[in-house]
Amino acid sequence: MPHRRRFGLISAATAALAAAGVPGCGWLPREPVAPMPVRRFASACGRRVDTLLVLLPGRGMGLGELEREGFVEAVRARQLAVDLVLADAHLAYYKNRTVVQRLHDDVVAPARAEGYRQVWLAGISLGGLGALIYADEHPGDVAGTLLLAPYLGEPEATQAIAAEGGLMRWDAPRGALPDGALDLRLWRSLQGRLRPQGIRPSPLFLGYGLQDRLAPSHTLLAQALPPTQVFTAPGGHDWNPWLGLWQRLLDAAPLPRCAP
Repeated sequence: MPHRRRFGLISAATAALAAAGVPGCGWLPREPVAPMPVRRFASACGRRVDTLLVLLPGRGMGLGELEREGFVEAVRARQLAVDLVLADAHLAYYKNRTVVQRLHDDVVAPARAEGYRQVWLAGISLGGLGALIYADEHPGDVAGTLLLAPYLGEPEATQAIAAEGGLMRWDAPRGALPDGALDLRLWRSLQGRLRPQGIRPSPLFLGYGLQDRLAPSHTLLAQALPPTQVFTAPGGHDWNPWLGLWQRLLDAAPLPRCAP
């Protein structure tokens, strides 16, 4: 399927994630199914809205955890004029290279058909990687991206890019890359998104814990973003500090509010 091969990120992610895992998130093997299971939550506005927020879980997270940890309530408490979908995009969808297809066919395309004018993607850890992959494969589908402690590849690429002066000064490789070069493909696509050629990019917001084992890669991305789109808090790769950061991302993002 052509849209799954634009950057080759899914196949590269498969090898890296299967081999190394994502620090801080548990793992319980499950089979991918079609359509992808979702949980839907209507906005607190009491009327039909035209914006959808799709939240992708981290590795090993269940959708019930996202609800119990307060992520759904945080959206409703802010009187955001958005409907929320929790999509069960677990690791198996990455391993069989169908995460983009399932999100498109089972979540985003039906949302467009139902009349949603904007779709925002959000993701935690592995889900942050999924949100970035989808936005790269289908940039016209995504109004904005909220990332919580996203998995952005292994430390070696982060260190090499930092040594060249950061993401926007990095001389990204051109042309075809090996199928397993997740890190280079991901960072190259991020650089392209943040350095648009003739189009206005959809906004990207980032939150992460300062003691997170993935923080060096988060910091590298943060340095390429406007300060108003980056949020940090004490803590590691865990629910604390994620809920507080999620609340701050929701407050900062230009998501519509319920009418008074």
